[in-house]
Amino acid sequence: MKLNLPKEFIWGTATAAHQVEGNNTNSDFWLLENTKNTAFAEPSGITCDQWNRYEEDIDLIANHSIQSYRLSIEWARIETSEGEYSQEAIDHYKKVLDYCHEKNLKTCVTYQHFTSPLWFTAKGGWEKSDNVDNYLKYAEKVSRELGDYIDTVCTINEANLTAHFAHSFPNYPTNGMKTIMPFVNEAAKSCGSSLDNFGPFLFGHPFKIRDCMMEAHVKSVPIIKANLNKNQPVGVTLSIMDYQFVDGGKEVRDKAYSEAVDVCLDMIKNDDFVGIQTYTRHTYGPDGIIMPNTNNSEMLVMGYEYYPESLENVLRYVAPKINCPMIVTENGIGTDDDNQRISFIKTALEGVQRCLDDGLDIRGYYYWSFLDNFEWLFGYKPRFGLVEVDRTTQRRIEKDSLKFYQEIINNSK
Repeated sequence: MKLNLPKEFIWGTATAAHQVEGNNTNSDFWLLENTKNTAFAEPSGITCDQWNRYEEDIDLIANHSIQSYRLSIEWARIETSEGEYSQEAIDHYKKVLDYCHEKNLKTCVTYQHFTSPLWFTAKGGWEKSDNVDNYLKYAEKVSRELGDYIDTVCTINEANLTAHFAHSFPNYPTNGMKTIMPFVNEAAKSCGSSLDNFGPFLFGHPFKIRDCMMEAHVKSVPIIKANLNKNQPVGVTLSIMDYQFVDGGKEVRDKAYSEAVDVCLDMIKNDDFVGIQTYTRHTYGPDGIIMPNTNNSEMLVMGYEYYPESLENVLRYVAPKINCPMIVTENGIGTDDDNQRISFIKTALEGVQRCLDDGLDIRGYYYWSFLDNFEWLFGYKPRFGLVEVDRTTQRRIEKDSLKFYQEIINNSK
């Protein structure tokens, strides 16, 4: 496969700290995973032990022609209690990012990827606008400490995701999943909080979290830029699925786009870039979302449909709504069939090529994910990685899809 891409196009792959580092014990998700009767399939535990094995992983990325590594730094490790910062954790991330540069990898760094410090979530987390100031102080600190090691900043990962959830599941609770998941209440009580004052991402009020995260992004951009010295681009990533409709469903579909996507795009249309994260399509009828047939052979382990064409459709939807470039910061597939992964990548990138041919400003593509990792409530069952991780030995095993991805990069230079 050969693509005709701009010379500056960035080829990347991505992970997130909590999903690969292991033993993120100060985070809200660690408590949620380990609370009795949790909805998580299993706890994250040591995950892929990347905290200790980062050099091995960075070597593997660099040795396969990949140009940029999108990773996150873990707020819960850096700010262990409110206003108290761990220099040891900051120095660790300096080593990780510096090693990327030693291997000629660009660094795309996400400041907050789902998980937050437990102290932050216990006082309302992302449901309370008053807490935005905590993120701003953290963003200022890490920008000042790590700015020399970062090439691109993603402030918050999928800041709109909970609003997307509200339009993606039938009968989604008005105040969020925590209202129907008793284990969240137990977790709140165990850390001295209460259900009303416990605001973990994924589980809380969908629109309060969207608004709080978008406020944090907008306010943090000038703070981050003031503490960087290389004019690095700063943006936010959004979860944007390909919303489609059948007869009678256009109004419902448009409302989903409006509340989950457009309201956010309006706030960031003049940013340095928008990070696009797309995995599938959702179809709406007059009564709401139409759930796909679970007996369909094209259904994936995450419970959604195999539909790689969604990326092209989303890029074309977003482009006219913004005045800045797009970067595909996540796109991938959870499957045990690596041939299916190869087909997914091929089809998705063919769509990117058509968009570029039509003049859309797309600056890069990051495959999600580099490693088979901890996929939140689903545990370790979904396998998104270009590299398998032996759950017993932590041995990295290259998949054919990694070699295929390398061939695309080399053929497209």
